[in-house]
Amino acid sequence: MLEELRLRGLGVIEDATLELGPGFTAITGETGAGKTMLLTGLGLLLGGRADAAAVRRGRERADVDGRFRVDPEGRAARRALDAGADLDGDALVVSRSVAAGDATGRSRSFLGGRSVPVGVLGELAEDLVAVHGQADQRGLLRPAVQRRVLDRYAGPEAAAALAAYARTFGELAAVRTALTEVTTRRRERMQEADLLRFGLTEVGAVAPAPGEDRELRALVERLSHVDLLTRAASGAHGALAGAEDATAVDALGLLGAARRSLEEAQGRDPALDELAGRLSEATYLLADVAADLASYAAATEADPARLATAQQRLADLGSLTRKYAPDVDGVLAWAEQAAARLAELDGDDERVDELTAKHTALLADLAEHAGRLSALRTAAAARLEGAVAAELAALAMPQARLVVAVEQRPDDRGLDVSGRRVAFGPHGVDEVELLLIAHADASPRPLHRGASGGELSRLMLAVEVVLAGTDPVPTFVFDEVDAGVGGAAAVEVGRRLALLARTAQVLVVTHLPQVAAFADAHLVVARAEPAAGTVSTTVTRVDGEDRLQELSRMLGGMADSDLGRGHAQELLTAAADSKAAASR
Repeated sequence: MLEELRLRGLGVIEDATLELGPGFTAITGETGAGKTMLLTGLGLLLGGRADAAAVRRGRERADVDGRFRVDPEGRAARRALDAGADLDGDALVVSRSVAAGDATGRSRSFLGGRSVPVGVLGELAEDLVAVHGQADQRGLLRPAVQRRVLDRYAGPEAAAALAAYARTFGELAAVRTALTEVTTRRRERMQEADLLRFGLTEVGAVAPAPGEDRELRALVERLSHVDLLTRAASGAHGALAGAEDATAVDALGLLGAARRSLEEAQGRDPALDELAGRLSEATYLLADVAADLASYAAATEADPARLATAQQRLADLGSLTRKYAPDVDGVLAWAEQAAARLAELDGDDERVDELTAKHTALLADLAEHAGRLSALRTAAAARLEGAVAAELAALAMPQARLVVAVEQRPDDRGLDVSGRRVAFGPHGVDEVELLLIAHADASPRPLHRGASGGELSRLMLAVEVVLAGTDPVPTFVFDEVDAGVGGAAAVEVGRRLALLARTAQVLVVTHLPQVAAFADAHLVVARAEPAAGTVSTTVTRVDGEDRLQELSRMLGGMADSDLGRGHAQELLTAAADSKAAASR
């Protein structure tokens, strides 16, 4: 339940606070006084679109705060806690601020003292408040809204059936997409498979080994320069160990002479002995290198046949690296991926069979869900017709009846439901239409052609009263849904709203004194001009003489008329008697 609503800097409202309680609260006032801003502020709290143009001139921002009483164990409280909000017992504070001068409508949202995305407020609103206005009357003319009305009345069982149908419908759509992709692109996929198969045959014929191209390039480089390599190794060996010419100076001979020189002083100085040891190590190292150079020179010889074989193998590998990857390792990786893709493409026939079987099974499941949903809708339609007829009779339309038509459109390519092929969509196979029989001699006509503004208002109210028992929200807000209604019908509208208020909090913006007289609390929105050039709005709760005066004003500007006040008193007395009789 909404306990308090405070608005600051919103349109004509400088600072206004609405203290609200259970039951039926009427909100009245002159046209342009600011009643719309109250609903705008409530809409902001419920996650509605922010509009910087609504910020009062001269203010940096508009602020709206609401305090709701919630069940600490209920869904609204759980949602709030999941969003990080803090509850004060059973009180939940919701806030929204809108910055002025921002064309994007930038705003900030708070829930229980914590900043939250505005979408969280919209989710929470589903469990807190249901707002109905003249726009909802126009919405009732749309087939999609009419179907939702029936589904809402049909209750949880129909909601579960619709959810099951929607899940299966989504799975069917995914399977159809996959099946279409496989079958319509079969030629392209066959061409892709042929290319992959050819490439894998090429790679298989060459049979490269990991890193083979690098090893072959090193081998070709060596075999292509045998003479140069032999000369280099022999020359280096001669420089270290001497050549056949005994007179040539070699490194090992010089090292030997140096070592012998140091041997004469061995044991005389530890420092010189250390140098002699290092010289010995160098001698052994050079001797090893000289031996290896000799072996290398002796082993290196020209091998034209091996060189030709290596060059041909490198050329074969090059044909692969030019087509499939920069090197042999990349070619092998491509081949692995290509083999997996080819297996997938070669499995198209099996895939088509699998998808076709799944498609058939899903169609059968969908038909079963659709039949169940249609049966629940048809049964609910009959109940809804009777319940709305009773409400319309109470709203001074005793001969009017609502016809809820639930029909299916034949379609040879549609869904087989109970032996009939019918069109189907994301919401089932049913086309739901609300028709109005205005009087006993009238034929059923669609609402947009068969209902006047007043009739549509009363029909909307009748539907809402009937649906109230199926709607879990604790607060209903009606914005002039009594437009186009007057006289005795207006009295009945007030009576139905009072009945609805016995099980929920009902807030009604109205211009009809007959409706306002049934309210348990009456708030008046009035314009004030505290300073030149400025306009502000006040919200005042009226009782006793003040309420009589407001009802008199609503009766046609007779605020100070004894006749108007007497009529207003009659309305209040009649409303009180009616509510007392209904409670017995």
